[in-house]
Amino acid sequence: MRLRFVLSETWTSMKRNMSMILSVTLVTFISFVFIGASALMQAQIQRAETEWYDKVEVVVWLCPDGTSQAATCSTGKSPTQSEIAQIEDTIHNQLADSVASITYVSKADYYKNTFVKQYPGGVYQGRTLTADDMQDTLRLKLKDPTKYQAVTEVLSGRKGVEEVVDQRQIFEPVFTVLNRATAVTVVLAAVMVLVAILLTGTTIRMSAASRKNETEIMRLVGASNWTIQLPFILEGVVASLIGSGLAVGALAIVTNTFVTGWLAKSVTWISFVNINTVWLLAPALILGAVLLSILASVISLRRYLKA
Repeated sequence: MRLRFVLSETWTSMKRNMSMILSVTLVTFISFVFIGASALMQAQIQRAETEWYDKVEVVVWLCPDGTSQAATCSTGKSPTQSEIAQIEDTIHNQLADSVASITYVSKADYYKNTFVKQYPGGVYQGRTLTADDMQDTLRLKLKDPTKYQAVTEVLSGRKGVEEVVDQRQIFEPVFTVLNRATAVTVVLAAVMVLVAILLTGTTIRMSAASRKNETEIMRLVGASNWTIQLPFILEGVVASLIGSGLAVGALAIVTNTFVTGWLAKSVTWISFVNINTVWLLAPALILGAVLLSILASVISLRRYLKA
């Protein structure tokens, strides 16, 4: 009987305040679209960082034959095999905790497997280059990609080494831009969540004020605070459930249409978030919306529950 009464009161209140309920639903929808977009973007960044950073290497460019601006290449000669072996020994001895593996790539291998694939026929800036124009390299796979600085400190300035390049430097500017975009989205989401809380609280207060006499009668006949409060809380919960459900649906449609259906097919060298990511995120979004609604309702109703 009590449950039927609570549900009846909730339905009556929602019919009286339909326009305000729609407003709360809309604001919740927009707020949690921003929150979901922020979470998806951060998930994409973390996925890309994990995938790319596991593949990137530190490339040690050895001195080329001919002129070089590096002081370590003042002889104008590329290092001999024994000198290269000494550099590898240095890596094994001083960087054993940082370097997982070393791969030596000769001039001929680099020319055949990399250069001519990027520049057909070996033509670069109007010149036709050969394998003799290339450089030997050492490609280092790190145990922890974030600790590349240790490799740079040990090998930079060493005779026979022209330059030490960490491939992370290629990706970090991209991740910086994406992280800033995520931060902007988070700020917008926070603002919208605040608006949703205020609007939910205002709606509940107006609903409670319009039924103040009924509330007083319920209190006089011995109804508990929970019985009085629950219909108003459910009113906000219903609006937040609808709004967050619509937000999840919108995120799913956008992800499936534009990310999985278009972007993932156009850019195949990176894995993207997909519809499963949205479904994993959905419970948190819906639960968060419900909790925020309950919190706003409880705070707004305190003055009406005082004896």
